[in-house]
Amino acid sequence: MLAEHDDPYDIYGDAGTDDACEGYRGHIRHKLLFLVGCVAALSAAVMIAANIGSIDIPFLDVMGYLFTFDRNGQGRIVWDIRMLRIVACILVGAGLAVAGVVMQCILRNPLASPYTLGISGAAAFGASFAIVFLQAGSSATSSISVSNPYIVAISAFLFSLAATALILVLTKITRVTAETMVLAGVAISAIFAAGLSFMQYIATDSQLANIVSWSFGDMGRATWRWNLIVMAVLVAASAYFICKRWDYNAMDSGEETAKGLGVNTERERIVGMVLSAMIASVIVSFFGIVAFIGLLGPHIARMIIGGDHRYLIPGAMVLGAAILLASDVVGMNIMHPVVLPVGIITSVLGGPLFIYLLVRRYR
Repeated sequence: MLAEHDDPYDIYGDAGTDDACEGYRGHIRHKLLFLVGCVAALSAAVMIAANIGSIDIPFLDVMGYLFTFDRNGQGRIVWDIRMLRIVACILVGAGLAVAGVVMQCILRNPLASPYTLGISGAAAFGASFAIVFLQAGSSATSSISVSNPYIVAISAFLFSLAATALILVLTKITRVTAETMVLAGVAISAIFAAGLSFMQYIATDSQLANIVSWSFGDMGRATWRWNLIVMAVLVAASAYFICKRWDYNAMDSGEETAKGLGVNTERERIVGMVLSAMIASVIVSFFGIVAFIGLLGPHIARMIIGGDHRYLIPGAMVLGAAILLASDVVGMNIMHPVVLPVGIITSVLGGPLFIYLLVRRYR
């Protein structure tokens, strides 16, 4: 006897198909709502951060300056000091997060990120190498600056590319496990940290001041020109990642499965790592080392919306931007008037997450 809800003419199971389709559409709506919520949260964080500063500006005035792009009077404070820093946080957070997503996919390693694999350390070594040996750094009594940021960025990129090549060789030749890859990243970081210590030892006072300044991730050194360079690199790399979102979904299913679906896994692995290294090196050469954003953004997004890269890539980017912006606001206010570098705050947040991921893998 047929149940009341059964259709005697549904011999091909269309009713079940409709239920499956409705379930899928609901699943997609959940992901889209999450993305919309993340964008709304980031927008709210921007408005809050724009109202925080040593000079008290009424909230409505700040909103007026923002939406009319008015840079006269106090509008110059809003745009050239506060929004300059906010835009830097958004770009850096989004860049490190998308680099983390891609690395975790192509290496099939949930612990992969520019920081944990030693790429940020290699970029910092390259930036310091340019400061010490290529005379790219300068300092004054009240400020520390880089006289030729392009040389610093190129040097940082080349050394981060060397670390990337080493990771790819280890992955290809030895087929190491995820945990071993993290240990390899620790070894790579140690090698470049030793070189960094050597340069600090032989550096002049001026050069040493620049190197120490670069060892902390600090959004306070942002300029509009630097933000434009980071944005150009981020947009180009992210556009490629989004175009390859289906390939990354296939690679998540395994090497053989991806190849069976027509994905050139070797090429995607190399291109993905090079573009991720380029993002990390430009960010480190301009803003210093910002730890663990490449883990925080991707893993929080993955826990909420899953591993579909159609939604994971933009979700992780927005979350990474929001987390870094919130961390920077905390750093500016927790010990006011002293401003803590944002790299310290993200390390405090990311350290426990890293331990949790390690424990979860072993369990």
